[in-house]
Amino acid sequence: MLYIVATPIGNLDEISRRALDVLGSVDVIAAEDTRHTAVLLNRYEIKTRVIAHHKFNERTSAPGIIELLESGKDVALVSDAGMPTVSDPGHILIDEVIKRGLDFTVVSGACAAIDALVLSGLDTRSFTVLGFLPEKATDRKKFVAPYKAVPSSLVFYSAVHDIKKDLRFLYEEFGARRVAVCREMTKLYETVTRGVLGDDLDVTEKGEFVIVIAGAAQPDFSSLTVEEHLLSAVAAGEVLRDAIKSVAAERHVAKSEVYAVAVKLKADGRLKDE
Repeated sequence: MLYIVATPIGNLDEISRRALDVLGSVDVIAAEDTRHTAVLLNRYEIKTRVIAHHKFNERTSAPGIIELLESGKDVALVSDAGMPTVSDPGHILIDEVIKRGLDFTVVSGACAAIDALVLSGLDTRSFTVLGFLPEKATDRKKFVAPYKAVPSSLVFYSAVHDIKKDLRFLYEEFGARRVAVCREMTKLYETVTRGVLGDDLDVTEKGEFVIVIAGAAQPDFSSLTVEEHLLSAVAAGEVLRDAIKSVAAERHVAKSEVYAVAVKLKADGRLKDE
């Protein structure tokens, strides 16, 4: 069995009993940074053998882990902090495990993106985790372009040497949206700076960061009647049948209700037959 084990993102006390049991009982732990993981293991007196599995060697180390699993060994995969594969190594190994029909499971725990989303105070009902921005400016623009109109909260990771640059870039691309910058979460000097992109945010350039920005503002249809909303959609170029679907979805009402309005508008001559 391969265990995908979440580890603390800061405070070492934030680890589950199950995670400790797994780390202590598996045959091998595959770690993003063996020295970093050693700190956690030493804290809990876990003596399991540790091997390196990081972004620079995961293609070459994955076959060895597969061999261990196929020989009947149990392996735990951990990253430096949080949930492996979320902006951390692991996807290549999991893809191969699935191809081989081997078993794997997740041992729940911390994820920096989730912690930051809750701390941000922004909408948690729908969100997109985008991880680290690309280094090159042209790649950055292409990367964020599909998300400019997305209404869900957007979550980015940022390193200490990139935080100011990343905030400037996000303002240039997304405008003056609400933002929360979360630093050193669960640690002694945890801070959350809330404000608006483009403002002079007081962000201490130390530690690891997660940036959460508000999703794109959506039109407010609450002031429109169903008739006005439907006529507006048709005037904007939507085919009537599509307009009925979109108006129903946006107002969270049954399509039959909007269809009945369409029938009345057609009978009054205010809408043409398709």
